[in-house]
Amino acid sequence: MVLDTLIITDPFFYAVAIPAVLLMGISKSGFGVGFGSMAVPLMALAVSVPQAAAILMPILLLIDMLGLAVFRRSFDRELLKFMLPLGLLGTLIGTLLFKVLDAHVVAGIVGGCTLLFLAQRLLFPPKAGSPPPPRWVGGLLTVASGFTSFVAHAGSPPISAYVIPLRLSPLKFAATMAIFFTAINLAKWIPYAWLGLFGGNTLMTSLVLLPVAPLGVWLGLRLAKRISPVLFYRLVYLGMFLTGSKLLWDGLH
Repeated sequence: MVLDTLIITDPFFYAVAIPAVLLMGISKSGFGVGFGSMAVPLMALAVSVPQAAAILMPILLLIDMLGLAVFRRSFDRELLKFMLPLGLLGTLIGTLLFKVLDAHVVAGIVGGCTLLFLAQRLLFPPKAGSPPPPRWVGGLLTVASGFTSFVAHAGSPPISAYVIPLRLSPLKFAATMAIFFTAINLAKWIPYAWLGLFGGNTLMTSLVLLPVAPLGVWLGLRLAKRISPVLFYRLVYLGMFLTGSKLLWDGLH
């Protein structure tokens, strides 16, 4: 009985949590960007959305550190200078509104916007030499990314909608996203503690799941090094479709 108070012992929780952590690790490696946004919705099948987000925080820290070791020299410095302050503003908004907004409502909005963006990209693909999105659009999407990352670790779809049209190389894309989300995730620790999300058996359950995270990163890196840029972005689109569909479903139900 003491074990029940220290960690979650429900087998169904681990049946959904282990695939969720694997998806997050694969996504953070740069391969299958967007799949990580499915982690909280998956875990929310067994626990509440806030508890799922809190359990994933230490796991995100480990994955982010692994990502920094791999991508620390390949990111787009100027793009990060633009995105980071706006992303941190989004986390501040998320902190202030966390107890007001239902996480499933936010998930539904993110999912719907993700699918709209994807439909626009597929039905009206940009022509060669077409300009990237305006900075003000990028600013709004970056703030939205910080906000949805704070609420449900679902920041990838909004920021991908801005960064994908910039046509970065797969390595630079993955590295820039890795640095951006490392900073955003580090900024969430104090607000999460302030909101009381690390109580109960949350942190000990995170430690149980922690060994799964490097396996996901390793799998993602193995795959990312063996695909062409064309296939890479097709898989990004697939990840956005699956993520957007899952988030919209959660929002509607």
